[in-house]
Formats: sequence, C-alpha cells, structure tokens
Amino acid sequence: VFTFNTVEIKVQPSVKVKNGAPMSIVCHADISKSTDFQLKHNFTIFKDGKLVFMTVSDKRDAQYEISMARSSDTGEYECTVEAGGKTKSSNSLHVWVTGMTKPILTAEKKEVLEGEVVKLRCELPEEVPPLHFFFRKIKMNSTPKEKHVFEPYRNFSVVEFSVEEGDNILQFDCFGKRNVKLEFESSVHSNKTLVTVREPFIKPTLNAKPSSNITEGDRIQFECSTVVARMRGIEIILQKNRTILNSVRDERLLKYSAVATLEDSGEYLCKVEQGRASKTTKLNVVVSELFPKPILAASMSKLDENKELTLNCNISVFRKANFSILRKNSNGDIWLTNSRNLTMRVNVNDTGSYICKAEVKGIVKESKPVRINVYAPVSKPTLSVVSGLPEVVLGKPLRLICHSVMGTPPITFTFYKGNEVKKRVTNDTYATFLDENIRQNDKRGYKCDARNNHSSGMKTSNILNITVIVPIRNASLGSIPYGEVEDGSETAFLCSVKEGSWPIHFRIFRKTDHEVLVFEKSENANSIVWHKKTMNRQDTGTYYCMASNKANVDVKSHPITISVILAAWQKGVIAAFVLIPIAGAVTLTLWWFLCKKKKGNECSALATNLTSEKLTRQHNDGDYYSG
Repeated sequence: VFTFNTVEIKVQPSVKVKNGAPMSIVCHADISKSTDFQLKHNFTIFKDGKLVFMTVSDKRDAQYEISMARSSDTGEYECTVEAGGKTKSSNSLHVWVTGMTKPILTAEKKEVLEGEVVKLRCELPEEVPPLHFFFRKIKMNSTPKEKHVFEPYRNFSVVEFSVEEGDNILQFDCFGKRNVKLEFESSVHSNKTLVTVREPFIKPTLNAKPSSNITEGDRIQFECSTVVARMRGIEIILQKNRTILNSVRDERLLKYSAVATLEDSGEYLCKVEQGRASKTTKLNVVVSELFPKPILAASMSKLDENKELTLNCNISVFRKANFSILRKNSNGDIWLTNSRNLTMRVNVNDTGSYICKAEVKGIVKESKPVRINVYAPVSKPTLSVVSGLPEVVLGKPLRLICHSVMGTPPITFTFYKGNEVKKRVTNDTYATFLDENIRQNDKRGYKCDARNNHSSGMKTSNILNITVIVPIRNASLGSIPYGEVEDGSETAFLCSVKEGSWPIHFRIFRKTDHEVLVFEKSENANSIVWHKKTMNRQDTGTYYCMASNKANVDVKSHPITISVILAAWQKGVIAAFVLIPIAGAVTLTLWWFLCKKKKGNECSALATNLTSEKLTRQHNDGDYYSG
C-alpha cells in the first residue's frame, strides 16, 4: 500500500534566471509506503500547459535540465507524477528568464535616393510572440524618429522610413519589448545600420530679372532651374501665396513674366518634385509704387433731384495720367466720362456709388467709391386704419398705417395722438403704429408726418378721427303685465342695456320646444319697447332678448316666463253655460216634488200648458229667448 503525500516543483538556482544561464526544473514526489517495495514513477513537466519533459524512474526525484535559459523559457511550470495507477500534481511555479536576446536589424538597401523609402527588418531570435518592436531613424543634430509595431504572432517586424530632403547619412537601429506578469521588459538595441542618401536633383535656383526690387509698370521675369540626375518625372512649379503661377514637366528651367503691380510684392516659391522627393527655394520681391491711388471728390454726397453735382478725380503729386469716371453697377461699371472732372444735373436714378480710374504706363488704379444719394421729396402721407373703417372696439388695440406714395427712402414717419408724439419709425414707404390705450371718451385725433433728406422738409397727413365702439353690457328683458297675461290682451316687452354704442340691434326670442325670433329692430337708443297687441294661448313660453352693436358681441338677457290665461268674460260665459242648466234642473225637481203632494192630473195639465206657452211666447226684453 502507498499514498502520495505531496508533489513539489522547484527551480535551481532560482525562479529568476538570467538569459543564457543554466537552469534546472526539479520535481519531487513525497510518498508513504506500508512496506519497502520497488515503485516506478512517471514524471511529466508542463510549461504553460504544454508538455516539455517526461521520464520514468524508481527514484522520487526527476530533473529537467536547460543548459542555456532563453526568454522563451519564461512561463508557468507544473509537475505531474503517476505511480501504481495513482496520479498527483504539484502547484504551478512561475519562472522568469530575465533579459531578451539582442535583435538583428537588416536594411533592404544601403544606398537610396531622396524621396525613396528605406525598408527595415528587425528580428528577435529565440523570442516568443507577442512582441513589441521599436525602430529608430537617427540623423545628425536632430531627435531620432521612432516607429512602434506590435507583432502578436511572429518574432520579427518590417517597417518603412521615407527619405526626406536634407537626409544624407542615416543610421537605423531597433529594440524589442515583451510583457511579463504585467511588466515590460526591454532588449538591448540592435546593431546600427548605415544608409547613404543620394540627391536625385539639386536644390532649385530662383531669380527675378531685372531685379527683385522693381517699380510697378515694369516687366518682371522669374527663372527657376535645377540640376537633375534623371530627367524623367521631374516637375518645376512656381507659386505665390499658394497660387500656382506656372509649371513645366521634364525640363530643367521654368520661366514666367508679368507687368509688375503693387499686388505682386511678396514671397515667391520655386518647387522641384520627382516622385516623393521635393525641394524648394524662396525669393522675396518688392514692387515700388509708381503712383498712388486716385481720390474722387464730390461737391455733395446728399442732394435734391434736379440739383447740380460735380465730381473731381485727382492724384497727389502726379498729374500726367489718363482719367475716367464711372458709376458702379452689379452688371458692370457704367462709363460716364474720360476726364478727371464731371458736372451733371441729377435725378433719383443717379443714386449710387461712383469711382474714378487713373492709368499710367499700363497700370490702372481705382479710387475708393463715393456714395451719392439723390432725393425726391416725400408726398403728403395718408393715415388710415389697417382694418379699413375708422373705428375701434373699446379694449382692443388700434393699428394705423402711414404711407407716402412718393419720396426717396429712407423716410422717417412720426405718429401723433392729439399733439403728443407717440412713435417715430424710419422705413421705405410706410410705417405702422399700434395704440393699445384706447379710452371711451378719448376725443384726440391721429395724424402722422413724413420726411426724408430732401430740403423741402416734412409733410403732414390729415387728422384721422376714430370712433370708439363700446361693447354691449348687461342686457335685461321685462314685460307689462308680467308673469300672467289674459288671452286677447296687449303686452309690452322692454329690452334694455346698461351701456353700448349706437345703433344697437335688439332681438326678442320665444322658447318653447324650439327658439323663435318674434321681434327685432335696430335703434339709436339703449332700450326698445315691443307692443304685442293681442296675446293668445300659443304665446305662452320663455322669452329673452339679445342685443349687439358693431363690437360684434351678442349679449343675452335673463329669461322671463309668460303664461296666457282666460279673460274675465270668457270665464262668465263658461259659468253661464254650466250653472244655468243646473239651476233649472233643480227648480223643476223641486216643483215636481211639491205638485206630487197635490193632485197629480192638475200638475200634469199645468206643466203641459206652461211648456206650450213658453215655446210660443215672443220675447219682449232681454231676459227671455224662444227655443
């Protein structure tokens, strides 16, 4: 019987080993046995989960020897022992082989032209990716340029560096880095690789003839040249302020000429390009002024139409020039005269900007524009209400418009309420004014005046009087008699309002199953009376009145109820028809009862005679009628 107590793994000399030093991974099995018997042990050592060593021994120790440790030996090690069908593993142990192998740098070319590229390859032999590569381009008297490349799957990397103007002898090197337990470890720098740079062409020469200091009006010529090893693909470009003036291809010389102006002063640049290579030369040119810009003077800048305007064009300390005077126009300047002086009688259409030009030795200069404004007088303005009628509802704003048909803008309009200035507006042909403070008894009229820069002064409109419409308030309806009215009698309905501007439109409605307009009339009064001559039963119902005026607000009164009842004589007729027959019947019954006590035959004969006599008797007065 046996059992594993522990399986241990350790590194000799330590878990941190220098690159190139020997290293041993030792695996030890601690086993307890019931008796002393022979036992075979199968030792297996793993690095980062991969099998790196295996042996069978009857000893309890196994040793994995590495004669020269490399960075690739860095990792997590674990040992597993199997014996007699039983297996046990050790804990993992991290081993760090410090220091990386020296990288090897190679260049594709040892000699290149300006504008070409240098292709470099840096390799870290015996190192295991992922790796970081750093390449450096080293130039004398300048800071090295560095490029970084991450390689997750290989132990080398390739980059390109462009060769720029001024590069002649270049050195390159590289180094590598790797990440171990969240720490970066760097290698030493590689060997330095030397690359020689040749010029495909020399720096261009830029000249100006006759000189770089000339006077405007003179012709200036630029020449830009270079010496080139290979003509094919060469290009020469002349620029000023990023504007290309001229260019040639597959030639060594560029020429460009022009008549110099003040605007030609500045820095010129000649650039020679071939492939990626580029070289430039700069030249500063100063152009002296031949004569100053002309000055245009006007006798007046603001004047009335039909007035006389004089324009004069001059050049200070210089008199011999060709002059012309023009008026600016969006479709092209309009020529007026080939003279330094111009006198004309103006109208409104002459308003605009004027310039003069002066020409000497082919150089034309233009003056600053002079603005001339010609004014026509304003016409008498008209003042009106925007909505049309000269009236306003109390409580609502009043918007007025003042308009002048004639007059050169800008026109200043002034609004008055009475003699009080309410608003000033400067506009082209009209202006508006909003009065939000309308009062019921305000009797002040409105007016406006208009003026522009014409010497005639301002014009004033007629006074505009506004009617203030007071809305209807508190309508009420009454009747005489009130409540119950006899059939056939006359009834007076009174509809009145507390206030409101005249005329007022009154309407009286009766409401039963539906509303019926029974009376309407417009009056210049606060009340109206409607006489209903004859009331009948159909006139029973609820009555109300509505009043309105130009404020267009209907005001409704509280309703009143009218009931049409029977007249007194109608009640008497009904009583007569009902009570007289009843009284006759009672009398006959009483008479018959009294006769019953006497002799029956006498009563019968008497009754017959009385009846016969009544039917035949003629009426002599109003108490008896036949039939």
